[in-house]
Order: sequence, then C-alpha cells, then structure tokens
Amino acid sequence: MKRLRVGVIYGGRSSEHEVSLASAASIIANLDRTRYEPVAIKIDKDGRWSIADRQPTTLSAADVIQQARLKATRPVRPSREVHLIAYPAGETVLTIERQPAPAETERGEQRAIVNGLSLDVLFPVVHGPYGEDGTLQGLLELANVPYVGPGVLASAVGMDKAVAKVLFAARGLPVVPYALVMRPEWMADRSGTLARLARQLSFPMFVKPANLGSSIGITKATDAQELAPALDLAGEYDRKLLVEAAVPKAREIECAVLGNDRPEASIPGEIIPSRAFYDYEAKYLDDRSRLLIPAPLTPEQTHEIRRLAVEAFLAIDAAGMARVDFLLAAETGRLYVNEVNTIPGFTTISMFAKLWEASGLQYPALLDRLIHLAIERHAEKQKLRTSVIL
Repeated sequence: MKRLRVGVIYGGRSSEHEVSLASAASIIANLDRTRYEPVAIKIDKDGRWSIADRQPTTLSAADVIQQARLKATRPVRPSREVHLIAYPAGETVLTIERQPAPAETERGEQRAIVNGLSLDVLFPVVHGPYGEDGTLQGLLELANVPYVGPGVLASAVGMDKAVAKVLFAARGLPVVPYALVMRPEWMADRSGTLARLARQLSFPMFVKPANLGSSIGITKATDAQELAPALDLAGEYDRKLLVEAAVPKAREIECAVLGNDRPEASIPGEIIPSRAFYDYEAKYLDDRSRLLIPAPLTPEQTHEIRRLAVEAFLAIDAAGMARVDFLLAAETGRLYVNEVNTIPGFTTISMFAKLWEASGLQYPALLDRLIHLAIERHAEKQKLRTSVIL
C-alpha cells in the first residue's frame, strides 16, 4: 500500500509553543513508517511556516522548554518556507527555498525556488491561540484537506472557556459558578469590578485567561488583595478574563474522548498536583505531580464521568479527539465539567495518550485511529453540495 504523507504542524504563535514541540516529537517518532511518511512543518513564534531542518526531538516537555529558552536569543530563519494553498488543489503546500541571487545582480537580492508538495492528511498539534482556537482549522478547511481533530466551531468554543460554559449549561451539564470580566472593563473600573466579583462569587477564586491553555496565566486568589494582581496577570494574555469559584477540596479528573459521530470515552484518570493546583510548573517543569490511572472512583462515578465526557464533546460539536477535564468535590462528591481540550498534550506520557493506553489503545494505534477519523470525516464532508445548480 502507498504510504500516506502526514504533515505534522507544530509550534505556533502562542505561549504554548514549547509544549507543542514535545507533542510533535512524540507523534513523529511513533508514526508507523511502513504506513506513514511524516513531514515536520514548524510554525515559528513569529508565525512563519517552514519545513523543519531537523525534526523535533523526543525529549521531555521540560527539556524541550529549556532548550527553546536557550535558543530564543539566537533565532534562525527557516531555509524552506511553507505556504498552505488555501483552496482545493493538487498540491497541499508550496515550499519556497530562498538562495542568494547570482553575483551580477544587486547585492542582497535572492532567488526563490518554488515547489509543490502534496500531503494526504494534516496532523495539527499547535496548542493555544492561532492553532487550537479554530484559526488554523479554518485555513485547513479552505484547503479542503483531511486534518486530525475538531473543526472550526468546536476548536473556537473549546478554546473560549466562557463560551464553552454557556454550551455546557444549555446541555444540562454541571459547571462551577463563574463570572466574566472584559479587560477594558477591569482597566476602567477596578474597584467596581472587584466589588461585583465579591458579590457574585465567594473566595477562593480562580482567575484565568478565557482563551489559553496549559494553565498559563492562572492564579488562585484567596482574598480581595490577591484578586487584583490575578486579574492583571490574566489580562496580559487575553481580553476576556474568566473568574470561577473554587471547588472545595477539588480532585482533578480527566477523561479522553475519541471518535466522530459516535464518540467513545476512555477510563478516567486523576491528577495529584505537586503544587496548590495543576499549574504550568506542575505540568511541565516539576516531575513530582502524579497521575493515577484509573482514577480511584466508584463504578457509578466512573460511569458518570465517561457519560459527561461524551456529552461535553457533543455539546461543542467536537470530532476526532478531545480531553475533558472535571473537578470533583472530595467531600460532597459533586462533579463539574471544567473544560474541553481539543488539542490536548500529545507526548507518550501525556494524560490523553496514557488514558487510552490504559483503555487498551497503544500510542501508535491511537495515531492510526486519529488519522482514520480525519480521513473519514473529510470523506463525509465531500458528499455535501456546494452549489444549488442541478
């Protein structure tokens, strides 16, 4: 059989850039070379696409982050640019290799060698804004190419935690009490905003950017004095700030979902963070956090979490994959849907992969399944009419 050429898109213009490098390295390393030919497509922090000179290495997320920080002071321009063709075409992308022009031309001029490259399926693993929020998915839809993961709507809603809560509530799913603050409102009336939040919610509160992941920009405010700097920090990352009432003695439960029209849920897992909550440091830089798979739950709790995970997946019209995060009140047993991650961390030791491994689906087989789901969904979409002319 002909090998499928899989374009793995990673990096991106996001504070989650480094995490994406680790995810892409695992995917590329574990694709079955008898069935797939991976093509590493890197998006630099300035948004420029290129064919990676070297494929990302399978280091730990912490090591990748540290290496990226060291290289940040000496960025290297890509030698082969990539431009996605934003309409259905024989080639998926154009590659441009810039070379010095002949000596007789003016100094500084370059000549560009342009080639077309066809890809059978794209595997975006760009976490955060400009990748996980529907913007990249919209570009892939214009190109009319199969791609792994949810589409434009689900990606945008999954990234916007405030909008997601509205859809969860509309479907009857339990969510924690929350309030929304727009950054201009906060900057114009700080005291009034603090007073409103104190009336609406009780301390402690979690303050987070509505459109970001990897727990970046999140603060736990235990009183009014901590609330103002928490809002300032979140406002550095987004114009929309989400404030949530903390769940007392919350347990952090995660469940992976896989599928298109008939999604399935994995067994749930539990995170025991090494810090006050599962923040960026605890996720990627501190190896003391623990994952319990399966989570120590009653059969009834396990069944309910898996049911709610599928419901949350359907509520945002997701496809392909997602990881649904829950908060479980330890004393009351009350369960809350926290968020849906449409491009979860994808290293071999990330929760999404480990949950499916514990459910009987090994990492290489998981990649196979996701690629198959992408092709299946794309084929179904091709059956739709795009014209009223008979």
